[in-house]
Amino acid sequence: MSKENTSYLPESPDVSVVVPLFNEDESLTELAAAIKSALSPRFSYEIVFVDDGSKDDSWTVIQALKSAGYPVKALRFRRNYGKSTALAKGFEIAIGHYVATMDADLQDDPAEIPLMIDQIEQEKLDLVSGWKKVRHDPVSKTIPSRFFNWVTSKASGIKLHDFNCGLKVYRREVVENIELYGEMHRYIPALAKWEGFSEIGERIVRHHPRKYGRTKFGLSRFINGFLDLLTLLFINVYFQRPMHFFGSVGAVFITLGSGITTYLVFMRIFFDQFLSNRPLLLFGALFILLGLQFFSVGFLGEMLNKSRQRTRKVNISDHII
Repeated sequence: MSKENTSYLPESPDVSVVVPLFNEDESLTELAAAIKSALSPRFSYEIVFVDDGSKDDSWTVIQALKSAGYPVKALRFRRNYGKSTALAKGFEIAIGHYVATMDADLQDDPAEIPLMIDQIEQEKLDLVSGWKKVRHDPVSKTIPSRFFNWVTSKASGIKLHDFNCGLKVYRREVVENIELYGEMHRYIPALAKWEGFSEIGERIVRHHPRKYGRTKFGLSRFINGFLDLLTLLFINVYFQRPMHFFGSVGAVFITLGSGITTYLVFMRIFFDQFLSNRPLLLFGALFILLGLQFFSVGFLGEMLNKSRQRTRKVNISDHII
């Protein structure tokens, strides 16, 4: 997909800072002040808070920040949908020329955002991803993260050290052309590259120890991240041509089944061997059947591709300010 020349409204701020959050009421006031200190007065800005179903007083704090004069937009989900959905909804209402993302736990430093914007401008980049080279996280989080980043870099062909860093800055047209779900927020650089935004930079950023609360990272998120990576790679390669995958697998099975069947028929005709007591006959028939099923799935995928329409957006937020 070619890059779009997005026209911005005259009143659009320079930067939209999208902050997904879940139970972070203790940090939000300090975070808003840090964002203001980092961006004002050089940049006009807005803070887009997305409350992902928090059970604490996060929404009350967000309302208080807006009442106090901070340039706040906010969405509140009825329940916890996950970071990808929160980012996607934040991207929908962000109107800044640049869109920055960061976590709400005060471990990301807003002072890095102007430097990342400068890097985008100077190097003509589409996005800059943060690299937490020195991390203040437990070993149970850092070691799996390093392995995950190495595998993702090799699989995607993008040379980044820290795909999972929440601190990133994009040109707005980038976030307008990607779709997020599952745990796909980890792979936004890959999604951007596959949509034609291939100028991707990286910057070493400061990482602070967690000041409040506890990390939401767990083994399930690590496993789900790898499963989503496999899904992402499959979709990128075969989404527009499912028959190339399913048809190829089907052809292998049919070839095997046909070869076995031909061999058994040859043995029956020329060597008068009975086929009824040959388990190999069952395997031959099974392979042919599996091959036909794979072909059927491929054809079904092709037909769905032809008739596919963009799905209706579902309203999942019951509060917006």
